Amino acid sequence: MVTQPRTFSPLERPDHRFRYFDTLVVVFVTVLLISNLIGPKICAIGPFRISGAQLLFPITYIFGDVFTEVYGYAGSRRAIWLGFFGSALMALFGMLVVWLPPAPDFKDQAAFATIFGFVPRMVAASLAAYWAGEFANSYVMARMKVWTKGRALWTRTIGSTVVGQLVDSIVVMVLAFGGKESWGTILNLIFSGYLGKVLYEVAATPGTYLVVSRLKKAEGVDVYDTRTDFNPFGKGAGGEDFVPYGAEVETTPVD
Repeated sequence: MVTQPRTFSPLERPDHRFRYFDTLVVVFVTVLLISNLIGPKICAIGPFRISGAQLLFPITYIFGDVFTEVYGYAGSRRAIWLGFFGSALMALFGMLVVWLPPAPDFKDQAAFATIFGFVPRMVAASLAAYWAGEFANSYVMARMKVWTKGRALWTRTIGSTVVGQLVDSIVVMVLAFGGKESWGTILNLIFSGYLGKVLYEVAATPGTYLVVSRLKKAEGVDVYDTRTDFNPFGKGAGGEDFVPYGAEVETTPVD
């Protein structure tokens, strides 16, 4: 049966029906902050060398897919901004506390500075890349959901990652290493990191399917961004279509 979606205005959006959104945001921001803290360590896995952050950071894009698919672009936008401000606040206070003179009997200043002594340029590059990449990922995910009428989730999770991680990889490497390293080295870093992140997303697709399916069933609705304002600085959630979970929907995107 084809269900005609009901469109809610920003004031009517039934946020109270979303039982797990806040919990997922807390987990998302926690993973993001931990990935920033463990990033300085270089791990050896056989002949490969990876940053500690590479074990966790790609998971944030999986969260981004889940937020957009289950809660719509407005929900994802809220989670992205909370993650952005959380990361910025951690970096700011990390630099501040490292800068403050240690007590005479505090013997671990060097170790503390190694973990929390964020380099301003790297912080700026990381925050800009996260912001641009996550919003690109969410936008592509939301638009593809309408185009595919909610079918073939794998095309959206992989397609959005292909775009979002490309934006992320280019921004972070250019801002972090531009003028310091050769363009050949920067391009190598972009390609290596980008390929690894996309393969990570492909490998995680079965798990993403399972999480999305269970969350939609638990929340009881499916969200389509047919007339959504995709401005990252926008507010509210006007233009979303809500349909009962499991119903076939006929959506008409408005460009």
